[in-house]
Parts: sequence; C-alpha cells; structure tokens
Amino acid sequence: MFRKLRLFTFWLYAGLSVGLFAGCAEEQSSTGLPPGLGEFEKQKKALETPPPPSPPPADTAAATPAPEGVPVSGRFRVKFETTAGDFEVDVDRSWAPIGAQRFHELVKDQFYDGCRFFRVVPNFVAQFGINGDPGKHRKWNRQISDDPVIKSNVRGTLCFATSGPNTRTSQLFINFNDNLNLDKMGFAVFGSVVEGMHNVDGINPQYGEDPNQQMIEEMGNQYLQQNFPELDFIKKASIVSETE
Repeated sequence: MFRKLRLFTFWLYAGLSVGLFAGCAEEQSSTGLPPGLGEFEKQKKALETPPPPSPPPADTAAATPAPEGVPVSGRFRVKFETTAGDFEVDVDRSWAPIGAQRFHELVKDQFYDGCRFFRVVPNFVAQFGINGDPGKHRKWNRQISDDPVIKSNVRGTLCFATSGPNTRTSQLFINFNDNLNLDKMGFAVFGSVVEGMHNVDGINPQYGEDPNQQMIEEMGNQYLQQNFPELDFIKKASIVSETE
C-alpha cells in the first residue's frame, strides 16, 4: 500500500511539473515582445538601472560596413499623425544605417499609415509596425541584417523589434523610459522623438499586450477593430525633411 502511495505521489508531481512547464512556455511565446524584452521587463524592477555604457569607438560603424547603396550619413525627419496626437522623429543614419534605410523605405511606401499601436507597456515601450493589410505586410516581411549598437535605448528613442539576430522587418518600438539593458541585447537605436513626446506618452495602454501578433498578420486591422476598437493608430507617417 505504501509503495502504491509513493508511486501515485511521484506521478502526480511529474504531471504537475509538466503542466507548469507547458504553461510557462506558452506564456513566453505569447508575449510577442522582441527577444530579451520580455525577460528584461520581468527583471527590471528587481535590478538596479545600470550606468550608461561607455561610448563605442568612433569607427565602430565603419567596422561593420553597410550594404552597397545604403547611406551611412545624413538625417531625415518623419512626422507621425496619430489618434493620440502628432509627434516627429529625427533619424540619424550614422547611428544604424541599415535600420534607418529600411525605415525610410517603409515610410516612403506609406507602410505605417493605419498601423495600430498594438502593444503599449507603460514605463517601457510602445510597439507598432504590423500593416493593417496582410498583403502589404507580407510584402515587407523581409529580414535585414543587424546594425551595431551606437546609441543607447533612452527615453524617446526609436528602434526595430526583432525575433533574434538579423530578423528586423517592420516592427518598431518607442522607449518610454531609459531601457539601457536593451543596448547589450543588440537593439540598435536609429532615431528619437524630437517633438510631441507628450503625445507618445498618451498612447492608449488599455489593452496592454493582449492583441495577438499572428492574428494581426493574418487578418490585419479587421481583427483589431473587432476585438480592440480603442487602440490608437497612425493616420499618416511622412518624411518632412531630409539632408545628406
């Protein structure tokens, strides 16, 4: 009888362990945060904010040449007209040439027009960049190489989200706070909000991380309008100035 009880206890414990492991895996895969962001978010309250990293050598960008045809200098400014109010982003190509060029191409193609801010985590990031038209999203679902990290992920900076090394496509996030741990994870900032940051702060956070990225990619804004009708969105994104 005691032997049977021990066996029953063992299998009960094993079953619970498997169930808990599966639940953790599902939770991690459903967060949709760029790799490293989910873990950072869990730990950020328990960790002291590290000091800003030392600036890299001046020739860091030159050590990783951008592909042919990608400008490595110059600036341009993009105005976002949104339901939360307008803001403008200044892009310095030298910070992350490959990312800056992809962003330039996306804006020129009006990719961000109609895009929802589908993940808004207060005191962390506002994320967007899945086009409301699944066909147009597929057009730009092409990965680009990574840039070296030149500038830190401080409040107001703009950066591509990723799903691992060399996987940037179209998704972006704006840092609400100084998220300096992201620098060590390879998130290369390419621009910063220079006007209207108070409007970025006002982006609706009501749905948190509930919208499912795979459903957005498959169904576009139809899915979001049906299930998350109060999401703020970009009415228009356009280049308003450019210098070489």
